[in-house]
Formats: sequence, structure tokens, C-alpha cells
Amino acid sequence: MERNLSLSMITMATHCLLLCLVVAATAAASNDITTDQQALLALKDHITYDPTNHFAHNWTLNTSVCTWIGITCDVNNHEVTALDISQFNLQGTIPPQLGNLSSLTTLNLSHNKLFGNIPSSIYTMHTLKFLDFTDNQLSGSVSSFVFNMSSILDIRLTNNRLSSELPKNICNYLPYLKALFLDKNMFHGKISSALSKCKQLQQLNLQFNNLSGAIPKEIGNLTMLKGIDLGYNKLHGEIPHEIANLRNLEALVLGMNNLVGMVSATIFNMSTLKVIILINNSLSGSLPSRIDLSLPNVEHLNLALNRFSGTIPSSITNASKLTFLELGGNTFSGFIPNTIGNLRNLEWLNLANNSLTSSTSKLSFLSSLANCKKLRFLNLIGNPLNGFLPSSIGNLSMSLKTLLIANCSIIGNIPRAIGNLSNLLILTLEGNKLTGPIPITFGRLQKLQGLYLPFNKLVGSIPDELCHLTRLAELVLLGNKLSGSIHSCLSNLTSLRSLYVGSNRFTSVIPSTFWSLKDILFFDFSSNFLVGPLSLDIGNLKVLVRINLSKNNLSGDIPATIGGLKDLQFMDLAYNRLEGPIPESFGDLTSLEVLNFSKNKISGSIPTSMEKLIYLRELNLSFNKLEGEIPSGGIFTNFTAESFMGNELLCGLPNLQVQPCKLSKPRTEHKLGKNILLFVIVLPLSIALTIAITLALKSKLIECGKRSTVLSNDGVLSSQATLRRFSYLELLQATDNFAENNIIGIGGFGSVYRARLEDGMKIAIKVFHRQCASALKSFEAECEVLKNIRHRNLIKVISSYSNNDFKALVLEYMSNGSLEDWLHSSNYELNIFQRLNIMIDVASALEYLHFDHSTPIIHCDLKPSNVLLDENMVAHLSDFGIAKLLSGEDESTMQTKTLATIGYMAPGRTVVWLQAKKSNYTKRI
Repeated sequence: MERNLSLSMITMATHCLLLCLVVAATAAASNDITTDQQALLALKDHITYDPTNHFAHNWTLNTSVCTWIGITCDVNNHEVTALDISQFNLQGTIPPQLGNLSSLTTLNLSHNKLFGNIPSSIYTMHTLKFLDFTDNQLSGSVSSFVFNMSSILDIRLTNNRLSSELPKNICNYLPYLKALFLDKNMFHGKISSALSKCKQLQQLNLQFNNLSGAIPKEIGNLTMLKGIDLGYNKLHGEIPHEIANLRNLEALVLGMNNLVGMVSATIFNMSTLKVIILINNSLSGSLPSRIDLSLPNVEHLNLALNRFSGTIPSSITNASKLTFLELGGNTFSGFIPNTIGNLRNLEWLNLANNSLTSSTSKLSFLSSLANCKKLRFLNLIGNPLNGFLPSSIGNLSMSLKTLLIANCSIIGNIPRAIGNLSNLLILTLEGNKLTGPIPITFGRLQKLQGLYLPFNKLVGSIPDELCHLTRLAELVLLGNKLSGSIHSCLSNLTSLRSLYVGSNRFTSVIPSTFWSLKDILFFDFSSNFLVGPLSLDIGNLKVLVRINLSKNNLSGDIPATIGGLKDLQFMDLAYNRLEGPIPESFGDLTSLEVLNFSKNKISGSIPTSMEKLIYLRELNLSFNKLEGEIPSGGIFTNFTAESFMGNELLCGLPNLQVQPCKLSKPRTEHKLGKNILLFVIVLPLSIALTIAITLALKSKLIECGKRSTVLSNDGVLSSQATLRRFSYLELLQATDNFAENNIIGIGGFGSVYRARLEDGMKIAIKVFHRQCASALKSFEAECEVLKNIRHRNLIKVISSYSNNDFKALVLEYMSNGSLEDWLHSSNYELNIFQRLNIMIDVASALEYLHFDHSTPIIHCDLKPSNVLLDENMVAHLSDFGIAKLLSGEDESTMQTKTLATIGYMAPGRTVVWLQAKKSNYTKRI
């Protein structure tokens, strides 16, 4: 019985012990869950935006942590082992309590909008194997502790705002690390050679940072590496040849750095490589002759924007896995292989900007490419192909979305078959020698978004079929010979954002329907023959940024509705026949940067409201009929006389070289006192100088008289046939298309351009305004005078050019500019001897014109700007546009209406306006 009692007591004690153990275990588990729960609730509290309300509805106290969304627990002890709330679009910060998840192996907060620093407590989670904070807005420096997490296998901090130097001992305590993704941050400094201690590393991605220095050669010791991505940094030096030791490497991405030198042939012999991206460095070398054998697995080869040379080996067409081939921007030469169509998997081919050509004028390699049924992108820009586009181009892949064949010296017509490429989004044939019309088959390209055909020799009108391309966003037809009307159906192109049809031969009004394209940003109709007024409906183009209607025949007033175009930055209406005032509403063009209204008939005053245009940096109102005071406030303080010249009734500050506005009495008295002072000082000097000049001039005239007979006999050009002949194209090329930066003078009747001929000869070209009757008379007068005179002190005419649209004189170039430059500029200075010589030179020229020519010539506009100086400072009289020939019957007077510059007429002649020799001798220089 005692034995039974003892047995019962033992049994009861055992049950009690087991019960205590269960209770203790349960309590312990409860405590662990509570710790994990507190850490997770702290995270919930730090989330400021939860668009899916996962936390509000699911992370609650009345449910088990292990049932919460994004949480994984150990099945035995119920501890949290994984936290994955990626792609929840959460906003907030990471709390330090998250480091209390003591059993966590996976922490994935990627693809949210978390911000702030990464708490250092995260780096004390010694069980953590996978850390992923990709695609957030985390900032600050990364603690060195992250590189002390000895259990970690995978670190991903891609696309944040993290910044610090990579530690020199980066891999001392990461023996098991297999993947390190620190790309798209702001890490700086050098890549440490200690990286080679991560012996298990398979993926290394440090691209899009600010890393500098050389690539450490020790990287060649990471024999497990499959991918190296160091692109988009500031790395320099050569590519270490030790990289060729990486027998498992599949991807080598070093593009967008400052790497130099020749790429080792051993790197092009790594048979495991599938991806090679070296774009935009300064690397050199050539492709291996048997690239198909040395890189049998290559799928993506990008060597663009380097200095690679040599030919493209035909063996490349046997690299059957190749899908992406980018060789643009190098110096490859030779033929594009005709067997390139063997690359049946090819999707992307870019050979732009090399010196490649075709073995046949029919560009047979294009026919071969028809076999590449997956081809989406083809770029041949800037290669001297020198051939015709074959009709077989229409057989290219139906997957083709981008076709770029610009600046390739292509001749002939555009094949109608291009209209078969129904999936094209972008087509450019810019800068070739294409002729004929735009094919009507382009109307089939219903998905086309960009059509670029500028700078060819295309003729005909814009086909109506183009109006069917409702997805077209950019249409560029600049610099052709297209003619006819601007079609009203262009208003169907509701997706149009840019329309460039300048430098053609269009003759029509701008159709009223055009102004319904309310989303257009840029349009250029310049250098055509468009007529009619600008519609008030131009104000409908509310998002317009740039407008160029210059060099047409537009007339009427400038619409005030333009003032509503708040985004307008550039406006050029120069060389038209616009009239009326500048609308006051132009002061509302708050984004305007460039405004050109020159060479019109605009009248009225300049609105003071334009002083508010704080971004206006270029203003040209020259050669109009503006009047009144030039505004002096705001941005007008930045503009010079060139902005307002040719408006005779404008007045303003002296630096603008216009007449002064009405001054107050004190100002007048001050000016009068100043003039008296100048008179007292200058008069004695002038008398002494006049005596000296008279003596020298008398001596010079005697000398000239001795040789006047010679000049009169052989000083006349025998005929116009002795002049050098020029084509309009030669003049165009010599002045770089009459570029503004080549203008060396602007007058009332035309502009003078600096020019250089192909043989290196410098000339000056005086171009007369074709829309000004007075300018045409000036041209005729100048030709009449210059064709029959020759003297060392007269400007030499080299040639002339005249047709209905263009009139110009080709003159000797004077390298030292005009006398006006030397008299009124602080950059030049004439000594007394140079001044005397110039006076004598001018006197000699006048003596010849008045006495040594069969018909006396009166210059009528003698002033410093018309006295030009050659490289030896010899003066040459120029600008005979208003000169008069005196008959033998009356040499003292001439017909009235002579428009010489009043300021340089002889005293007493400004009222009667009678021209005589005496006027030319009164030189007020």
C-alpha cells in the first residue's frame, strides 16, 4: 500500500512538473510574440500613408501577429522570421524598434516611399540574411555596421538617396555575401580592393553613383561573379585585364564612365559573356575577326560612343543569339555585311555615325535585314551610304518602330513601299539628297508619331494623306522645295505638337483651321511666301512655346490676342509687312525670351508694359516705324542700339543712338555750358589742325594732279564681263546662310555680311532689302557708279548679283572696319599721322570723283561709317547708294529729294537739299 501511495505521489509530481513546463513555455512564447508585436506596431505608427489600409484593418491587437499581412512566423516557436511589405506604396519612416525582431531573416520594405535614415539597430539583426530597401526615398549615410552583418547573403539598397563613401574594409566581415546592390544612390569615393574578400559574391551593382578612381584589379579574384555593373560613375583608367579570369561572368557593364585604353582581346574572348556594355567611354580596339567563336553566347553588345575602329567582321552574322547590337559613334569603316540578316533574333541595330557604307548602290544589306522579323529599331544615321533606298525596304520587319536613315547621302525618290511599315512610330530621312514628292503611301503609317524629312530636295505639295496620321506629334519638312498651300486639313492632326515647314516655297494664307490646334507647342513657317494677316485666333494656342513666321509676306496688324500666350518663349515675325502698333498685351508674355519684329512697318510706341518681361534676353525692333520714347526700366536696361536702329522717330538714352527725348531746362543749360567749354578748348586746336591739313592736302592734290591723267585713262573697268561671277549658292555658303553673326554693318537699304570663299578669300557682301523700293534704287545707283570707277581710295567691286528676289554687291573686304569704329570706340585709337593720312586718302577719292572722271560724281553721304580701312589703314570711300552723276551742263546743282544723312551735310545745305561738289568737301569728321 505504501508502495502504491509512493507511486501515486510520483505520478502526480510528474504531471505537475509537465504542467509547469508547458505554462513556462507558453509564457515565454507569449513574451516573444509581445516583443515582436511591439516592434511591428511601432512600424505601423511610423507609417503616415497607407493607401490600401492593410495596417488599419489587419494589423490589430485582437489577431495573432502571425496572421498579419506581410508577416511570416516560425511554425514551431511562432517567432517572426520574415517581414515583407513591398509594393504597398507606403509613406513614413523606419522605427528603431524594428531591430528588436530578433529572429528575422528577411526584411523587405522595397517599392514604397519610405524616407529618413536607416536606423542603426537594423544592422544589429544578426540573423538577417536578406535586406531589401529598393526604391524608397531613404537618405543619409549608410552605417559601416551594414558591412558587419556576418550572416547576410543579399543587400539591396537600390534607388534611394543614400550617400557616404564605401568603407575600405567593405568585405572584411561579409564572408557569405552573394549579392550587393547599391546602385542609383549618391555613394562616392573609390572602390576598395577589399571587395575581393567577398569570395561568394555573384552580383555586384554599383551603377548610377559618384564613384571615382580606377577599377581595382583585385576584382578579378571574385571567381563566383556573374554580373559586374559599374556604369554611370566617374571611374577612370583602363579596364583591368584580370576581369578575363572571371570564368562565370555573364554580364560586364562599365558604360558611361571615363575609361580609356585598348580593350584587351582576352575580354572579347570570354565565352560565358551574354551582355557587354561599354558605351560612352574613350575605349579603343577592334572586334575579333571570329567574334562568333570568341563570344558565342553574346546577346547584348553595346560599344557605342567610343573609339573602336576597323571593320565589322562578317562572322558577327553567325552570332545567332545576338538581339541587341549597338556600335554607333565610333570610327568603324568598310561595308555593312550583306549577311546581317542571318541575325534572326536581332531586335535592335544601331550603326550610326561611323564611316560605314554598302557594297552596292542599292544598299543590299537592307534587303537582307528583311529576314530579321523581330527588328524594332534601325539606326544608320551619319554613314556615307551613297545609294538609293531599295523598294525592298518595305519588307522590313512588321515589328519595326524606329527607322533612322539621316545624313547618309541617299539619292533618288523615297520608295512608296515604306508605307508598308505599318507599325512605324518614328521615321527620319533628314539631310539626304532625296528628290521627288512625299509618297502618298505615308498615309498608311497610322501609328506614326514623328516624321522628319528636312534638308532634302523634295518637291510638290504636302499630300492630303498626311492629314490622316492622327497620332502624328512632330512633322518636320524644313529646307526642301515643297510648294502649294498649307492645307486646312492639318487641323485633323490633333496630336501635333511640332510643325516645321520653313524654308520651302509655300504660297498661301495660313488656313483658319490651323488655329484650332490648341495643343501645338512649336511651329515654323519661316522663309516661305505666305500672305495675309495673322488671325486673332492665334490666341487659341494657349500652350504655344515657339513661333517663327519670319521672311514671308504677312500683312496687317499684330493680334492683341497673342498676349494671352503665357508659355510663349520665342517669337520671330521679322521680314514681313506687318503694321500697326505693338499691342499693350505683350506685357503679359511673362515667359518670353526672344522677340524679333525687325524689318516690318510696325508703328506707334513701344509699350512700357514690356518692362515686366523679366526673361526677355533678345529684342529686335529695328527698321520699323516706331516712335516715341524707348522704355528705360526693367529689361530695357539690357538692350543696345541694335535693338532699335532704323526707327527714325524713336527717342531715348544716348547709348541707344537715337535722338534725345525732350529735356528739362536745367539739363539744357548744363548741356549748353558744356558745349561752350568744348568750343573754347577745341577751337584753337581745330584751327591749327586745319592749317596743317590744308598744307598737306595741297601737296597731295598737286601730286594727284600729276597722275590724274593716268587714272582717267586706265581707271575705268572695261566692262562688266571682267567681274568675277558668283552663284547664289556660293554667296549662301560663304556667309553660312547669311548668319547674323556674320553681319558687319546694317544700313537703311541693306545689310553687309563678312564672307569667306572656298579658296579662302575674304569678301564683303552687301545685300539690299528686296521689299524696299528705295533699296532697289540704291542698288541701281551703286552699280551705275561702281562699274565705271577705279581708284586706290575707292571701295573695289568684285561682282554683283541680281534677280527678282535677291540683289547684292560683292565688295573688297576691309579688315580694319570703318572710321566710325575708330573714332567712337574705346577699343581703337588713331594717332595724328593716321588721321592726316585718312584725310588725304578721302580727299584723293573726292578729287578723282569730281575732276578725274568723265562724268563728275557727287557721293552725297560722306560720313565716318562710309570710310573703310584696309589692313594697312588706307582709307577707302564706300556706299554710293545715293550718289549722283552730274551732267556737263550743270555741275553745281542736282535734283532735290537726295536722302543723305543730315548730320554730315554741308552747313547751309540742309534746308534747300541741293547737292553739289561743295557738300562733299565739308567733312565734319
